[in-house]
Amino acid sequence: MSKPFYITTAISYPNGPPHIGHAYEAIAADAIARFQRQQGRDVRFQTGTDEHGLKMAQAARGEGVEPQALADKMSRLFQDMCDTLNVSYDRFIRTSQPDHYRASQTIWKAMEERDDLYLDRYEGWYSVRDEAYYEEEELVEGEGGEKLSPQGTPVEWTVEESWFFRLSNYQQPLLDHYAAHPDFIRPESRRNEVVRFVEGGLKDLSISRTSFDWGVPVPGSDNHVMYVWLDALTNYITGLGYPDDTELWRRFWPADVHLIGKDVVRFHAVYWPAFLMSAGIALPKQVYGHGFLLSRGEKMSKSVGNVVDPMVLAEKFGVDALRYFLLREVTFGQDGSYSAEAIVNRANAELANSFGNLAQRVLTQIVRNCGGGLPEIHGHNDADNALFDVVCGAATRTMPAAYADLALSKACEAWIQAVFACNAYIDEQAPWVLRKSDPDRMETVLATLYICIAVLAVAIRPVIPASADRLLDAMGVDEGLRTFEGIMSHWYSPLAESDFRLAQPTPLFPRLELEEEAA
Repeated sequence: MSKPFYITTAISYPNGPPHIGHAYEAIAADAIARFQRQQGRDVRFQTGTDEHGLKMAQAARGEGVEPQALADKMSRLFQDMCDTLNVSYDRFIRTSQPDHYRASQTIWKAMEERDDLYLDRYEGWYSVRDEAYYEEEELVEGEGGEKLSPQGTPVEWTVEESWFFRLSNYQQPLLDHYAAHPDFIRPESRRNEVVRFVEGGLKDLSISRTSFDWGVPVPGSDNHVMYVWLDALTNYITGLGYPDDTELWRRFWPADVHLIGKDVVRFHAVYWPAFLMSAGIALPKQVYGHGFLLSRGEKMSKSVGNVVDPMVLAEKFGVDALRYFLLREVTFGQDGSYSAEAIVNRANAELANSFGNLAQRVLTQIVRNCGGGLPEIHGHNDADNALFDVVCGAATRTMPAAYADLALSKACEAWIQAVFACNAYIDEQAPWVLRKSDPDRMETVLATLYICIAVLAVAIRPVIPASADRLLDAMGVDEGLRTFEGIMSHWYSPLAESDFRLAQPTPLFPRLELEEEAA
């Protein structure tokens, strides 16, 4: 049975519609999940929405509806976004679902049995927007002298009865875990931040609220609802059937990677593992905090008016062009910037002009000169073998290693370099000239290029799945060969024992135009 792989995104807070940052995380997780499937692994991929908390209650009040009605409406937008962007999740979880209430209350009871919970009074600074508590020394001063969270969000002084979690008991166990598992938090810059934070000392954490009731009820304390982050983080095990001993639970926990934004690393790398230690549950293998996606170098903000709807971008530029741009342009783990011009320029230069045009030229010549059948190979020369070395090296070594390391832009870079090598080869070999002077050599050149294009289509399939499959369909490559192992097993003859005939190809990536108002 194939080795399991469980990947999750942070579940999105649906107090407003999805923005490009949500799309970025979902697309990145999807590319990783698709790569692991192509490696033959049994993949479980979960995303969803985090629907409780004061912020949702306030947003619902502002719209004059019940929180559940707002959650239903907004969660649908996030699921629609994932479906539109071809995100291949196995479960879209919602924290308002009954099985999640049960899982959250069970982990609460497990922490209580460990004597890690106690009732007290909370007085301190709370950011509604972050749904987070902050110490006085963490606050920064705003332009008007007001106190702000480290994220720059407003904070308010909160006083209420609260259940507390003995987070202070887990300072050393967490530090020991970080030391024993250096890759638990990635990239290294996030790991260093978390280690410094924990070394600075951990105070007990308020994990219930009484000032509103939109949340999971605390067992035995009906006037309390759970702190939204305890409830939200539990989604990762709810989706595998916790607390029941399900087949999914036995197969997929602990998770291989929680893919999250860098602004929520503390919750995932400090609070979550502490909760799990308390409840006697194994810790995930890795928490990866990616960077922010900036609009022309600026952080997106509703007040600035630069928040972009990913559905609009997908409709304007195409889903795969958007997916490719986001994963190619930004070094994963760091902040990156995007603009309409950058999307158009990157997609036109690399997808349309380089790869799309390469496939169009080669397949058209096979149709015209070989009747659409796979050309015969009449012996390879040094130029052919050199191209195979570049393409094979990218597709079987560099790209898989980069995907596995979550270095998504590095995988795309290796791929486009191999595409460039194919374009240089076709220009040097000039099969349109060989057609008259050396037909056997022309067939070998076209067969070489056909094989390379098929391999490169499989290699980039995690990033641009629909376009890659459309090309592989047109090339007659069987679905069973659309894995790294499968395509390499038919390295010399992806159409072996097939009477498939290529039809006149259509452009794979239409050139994008930048609208005047966007420019």
